[in-house]
Amino acid sequence: MRRFFAGVGFLGRGLARWGTSPRLMLLGAIPALIVGAAFAAGIVLLAINLQELVVWSTPFAEPWVEPWRTLFRITVGAAFVGLAILIIVFSFTALTLAIGDPLYERIWRDVEVHAGGLPQGSPRSWTAVLADGARMLPRAIFGGLALFLLGFIPLIGQILVPVATALFAGWMLSIELTGRALEWRGFALRERRRMLAGNRAGALGFGLAAYLLFLLPLGAVIAMPAAVAGGTLLARSVLPEGSPR
Repeated sequence: MRRFFAGVGFLGRGLARWGTSPRLMLLGAIPALIVGAAFAAGIVLLAINLQELVVWSTPFAEPWVEPWRTLFRITVGAAFVGLAILIIVFSFTALTLAIGDPLYERIWRDVEVHAGGLPQGSPRSWTAVLADGARMLPRAIFGGLALFLLGFIPLIGQILVPVATALFAGWMLSIELTGRALEWRGFALRERRRMLAGNRAGALGFGLAAYLLFLLPLGAVIAMPAAVAGGTLLARSVLPEGSPR
């Protein structure tokens, strides 16, 4: 638990930069606001059409007696919402990082300098950020579909799936938000996953806290630059012995 809360603390230290570097953090919130507005329109569209989507996907439940038909369709609707949230949070993060790459690089550099110095390495282009997200998106979709199907299990699905979804999303966010700091130091995606697995509790603590903040109204706008800063600190904490911090 100590490592888990230490991971949460990395996001807290990122949020604290709103007080120490408000101008830089405000610039980092702009891409999140732009992308968030587009995703908000999609969420509204889903909410408007959710009932029709559930009825369309469950025609076999039409002859069922009440209340079982309604209860089942409520379960299906909740599963659709959970899957949509997971995909939206991950794709929002990947797209925001790509669009705001120059601004988030400034935040990353600032954190690195204050944490001990900027390491030698190669700049990470916005295309690399987008490519990372594209490589990880199928994993997010397949994981989301598995959780979506588990949601149909009565009682167990409704209790365990939201928790499992949050943990899975937190893990994926940790990989994504530590990408720049670790890739700059020459670590490929597979190596980055392995390094974070060495401190899985800390990575989950950080990612879960970011995920929960992203779910709040305008939370993603405020949390996105803080998550970039916190992800940099998390990345530095998982570096192997001898790696430049």
